[in-house]
Parts: sequence; C-alpha cells; structure tokens
Amino acid sequence: MNENENPPLWVDLTVDDAETLRDFYAAVIGWEPEPVAMGGYEDYAMSAGGKAQAGICHARGINAKLPPVWLPYFRVESLEESIQHCLDRGGVLISPAKSFGPNQSYAVIRDPSGAACAIWGTVDS
Repeated sequence: MNENENPPLWVDLTVDDAETLRDFYAAVIGWEPEPVAMGGYEDYAMSAGGKAQAGICHARGINAKLPPVWLPYFRVESLEESIQHCLDRGGVLISPAKSFGPNQSYAVIRDPSGAACAIWGTVDS
C-alpha cells in the first residue's frame, strides 16, 4: 500500500434485528458469525477463514443512533484533530469517541451531504 492510500479498516452494519441480518450474510456471503458480548446482548463479528471482516450490530446501547447502512471505518492519525476538522467543515459528530484497545478510539461522523463513516485513530495524550 502506498502512503496516499487509506482503505477502510472495517465495516459495520447496525440494524434493529441483527440476528436476521447475521444469518442473511452468513448464507449470502459465507461469513461465519462470532458473538461479541455487549453487556446484556450480543453483536456479531463476521469472519471468513478465521479472519474477522465486518460487524453486524444491534441498533441499541452505544449503537442506538447509528444509521442502518454499511459503515466504513477509516484510519486517521489523530482522532481529536479529525473530529475538529469534521466539525469545522460542516460535519456532525454522530457518536463521540469510544475507546477500542490501548490508545485507540473511534467516532462516527456525518459529512455535510449526510453520508456517515467512522474514523479510527490514536488518542492524543
């Protein structure tokens, strides 16, 4: 990958009925679902060949406000800077930064056209 490329790291689909969509994509794409405990319910990491490739999530808890579309996650250098650039340029913060592993967080944003994506990066100290 050259330095100017920034492909999506992950994709999530957040819906009211994650079990139905889990089974749908397992049959259509051949993914194998792996439960992910969410504190009272389970979302699903969808894997192929033992490698997780996507998530199918319930629209509740931390995902309650996410739209029911495939949501790509893009890597950024500084999450805080990228969030500020989003807001400065007319974007909206749908879901504030959430921790995901050591010094890693992600946030869900909406661009001025209404399209949503997640940005994933390091947390500034």
